[in-house]
Amino acid sequence: MGDVAMTVPVLMQLLDTYPKLKITVLTKPFFAHLFEHIEGINVVKAEVKTKHKGISGLWLLAKQLHKLDIDSIADLHNVLRSRILCGFLKILGHDYFRIDKGRAEKKALTRPNNKVLKPLNSSHQRYADVFKKLKLPLDKKFKIDKLQLPISSEVESHLNLDETKKWIGIAPFAAHSPKQYPLKLMKKAISKLSKEDNIQIYLFGGGKKEIKKLKELAENFENCENIAGKFSFSEELQLISNLDIMLSMDSGNGHLAAMFGVDVITIWGATHPYAGFAPFGQTSAQQLLPNLEKYPLLPTSIYGNKKVKGYKKVMHDITPEEVFRKVKFNLV
Repeated sequence: MGDVAMTVPVLMQLLDTYPKLKITVLTKPFFAHLFEHIEGINVVKAEVKTKHKGISGLWLLAKQLHKLDIDSIADLHNVLRSRILCGFLKILGHDYFRIDKGRAEKKALTRPNNKVLKPLNSSHQRYADVFKKLKLPLDKKFKIDKLQLPISSEVESHLNLDETKKWIGIAPFAAHSPKQYPLKLMKKAISKLSKEDNIQIYLFGGGKKEIKKLKELAENFENCENIAGKFSFSEELQLISNLDIMLSMDSGNGHLAAMFGVDVITIWGATHPYAGFAPFGQTSAQQLLPNLEKYPLLPTSIYGNKKVKGYKKVMHDITPEEVFRKVKFNLV
């Protein structure tokens, strides 16, 4: 989801730079919600588990896309499925341009020996580079305006929305444990934030286990509300777009907030912003990282899925007090 969300600021800038452009986004049905607020984008849903499954399904999808009379194709994913699909579209007479994910330099960044620790191009820039190949260059320093979506009556009726307070979203989970801040430490950070009279906290996550933990966490504080499992994804996006700050791991929720121009604070563990996955518009001052001198093997992986001996408590290097201060500072 994070990869798809990172395309949004780039596509918005593309439409702003080339207003006569017509964009069709091919994505999975669930991710289609990420583009609902963008005028000028048509979404085609890839039903990869049903009618578009396998080689025959991708051929069917290629023929479906061919009928749209597409001028150019940008493969922003560069995985086996998208490569096969582009191959089929090539047979049907369409040229395509593909993202360079920089796999070799990312491997150099994460390897334990002879590590090359330097900032790589962001995913946003890599997406923009694809459009440059299509002769649709973008300003390298492009920005997006903050966009607040209207909040549905369903959300308003279930939440006590106080516009006099600062709304802080917190997404404490990640797909892999090496890049997730320990919940006990997050609870301490939330405890400090909850003592501020002008703050309302909303907890985001998904999955039955996460929802249960978030519900238990929210019950400890009066000004803390669990959002997970209560609303549709579109309604969650409405609330996210109205946040003042999102505090997240190196995970999808940070990118969801950033695509609306919301300030994002990220906590990094096994991964590192040098890999190019920092939320759009986020500065280095908004990133909380462990001490690299103490943990010289960081980053240990791109996706945070690699467990390294002796690095289990990497995130304990970031104190709840630091998290609290970073959020408070960015609320000013």
